[in-house]
Amino acid sequence: MNSASTGNPDTRAPALMKRRRGALGRYVFAATLVRSADGGAVVAIVLLAHASGLPNWLAGLLGASITAPHLLGPFIARRLDTARDGRRVIAFSAVLHGLLLAGAALLIPVTWALWPAVLLFVSGVFGPMLTGGISSRLPSIAGPGKRDQRRAQSWDVASYGISGTLGPAAVAWIAATSDALTASLVLAGAAVLGAGAVLVLPRQAPPDHAVAVPSPRQTLRSMSRHGPLRRTLGLTVTVAFSVAALPIYAVAIAPGLGGAATAGLLVAAYGVGNLLGSAGLMVRPLRGDADRLMSSLAVLVAAALILVILAPFLEASLVAFCLAGVANALFFAATLAARSEYAPIESRGQIFIWVGALKIAAGSAGTAVAGATTSPAAWVPLVLAVTLTALATTVSIIDRRRLPFRRGQG
Repeated sequence: MNSASTGNPDTRAPALMKRRRGALGRYVFAATLVRSADGGAVVAIVLLAHASGLPNWLAGLLGASITAPHLLGPFIARRLDTARDGRRVIAFSAVLHGLLLAGAALLIPVTWALWPAVLLFVSGVFGPMLTGGISSRLPSIAGPGKRDQRRAQSWDVASYGISGTLGPAAVAWIAATSDALTASLVLAGAAVLGAGAVLVLPRQAPPDHAVAVPSPRQTLRSMSRHGPLRRTLGLTVTVAFSVAALPIYAVAIAPGLGGAATAGLLVAAYGVGNLLGSAGLMVRPLRGDADRLMSSLAVLVAAALILVILAPFLEASLVAFCLAGVANALFFAATLAARSEYAPIESRGQIFIWVGALKIAAGSAGTAVAGATTSPAAWVPLVLAVTLTALATTVSIIDRRRLPFRRGQG
């Protein structure tokens, strides 16, 4: 009798690892597609609005119609925790996002802006399902080991980085070679294709109906009472608010570093840093307690922002922006680890989406505040960002020491 027929663990383990690697590859493909559609949508709509002759303020409102509704995403997220097959919920969200985006794009050149804005608003409500929602599927794909989980989370960070670059870049390229309407429709198609890729991911165990799934408000309340999750939310929101100042700062300092085009180089260096950070995590995943890692890595983000302020010339600024991207990738991986390790199974999807939605809202607020505070001096928004990050980190450390976490008590 051979070892395979007896179920020898030595023969099962390589096959299991191979299946998990295949599932992780499918996950990265699906996540990158749907997140590229979500991340590139604002650029596509704004370009299409400009091409259709709409004024700048109206183009901006149409773009905001996609991002602002992300805050409503958590109120539909409970379905992800109650569904027998969460893949279908995410796939449905991706299809609906794509169809609504396509419908809005087709209407913008031919009708009053209110109607495409309504479609974009509804589309934006489903955006968090394509970011935090799909991330909530990762723990069941990666395997039970902490090292496997951490390595898979590094791939998730890479998916965010790639899609955040690929979506807008693809839109810009297609718009330049064809037109903005085509770019918008291609993004919509990517969302629908990504929905199909989501459906071939491994299925998670169905929910235990003996365990009550909390409402969105109950979930947010429980996060505020649970030390590690409270600190995860606070630090995630603060760092997202802080790093959102970087593109504004890049635009402000670009004329003194060689011209307006330099801003694009600086932002690209930040994106490269994100990818380098996630690649490093694939080789050497984060180790240690996720709660403590978040505090340490938030300090690293603040230090990188200080380097950005102090960089005296273009080459140094490029390096500083790159290091800021690396630091943010490491911090983001720590927040994903915290969400995976501390979120109770009955509300995991909602917690991922709550944190993701509030992170996006904080990033939008950070961009707005940076734009409003740049005029006295370009470095003012980054000084504010460093101060807030340092303050939030200090609060998180005090909170952890004052109320030590005991599993089961929060």
